[in-house]
Amino acid sequence: MTTVTISMPEPMKEFVKKQIKNKGFGNVSEYVRTLLRKAQEQEADAKLETLLMKGLESGEDIKITREFWKDLKAEASQLLKKHRKTASK
Repeated sequence: MTTVTISMPEPMKEFVKKQIKNKGFGNVSEYVRTLLRKAQEQEADAKLETLLMKGLESGEDIKITREFWKDLKAEASQLLKKHRKTASK
């Protein structure tokens, strides 16, 4: 794992300390990693929403079949695996 050093004003440092204590994090690193994972999830959700909106706005008719759902599930599973690998780094 790589080490990153950050600087922050004292009030922010105190806020982080309170968050660690109140929310049960073991240390600053755990807290920051959790914030970063949430940011990654939000970004992935925003990308998915954008793609879904583009699809809806395209006006194309999509035939919903069992094969469509099977393919969609397989793609979603691959994306989830990729996301989990990225989030655990």
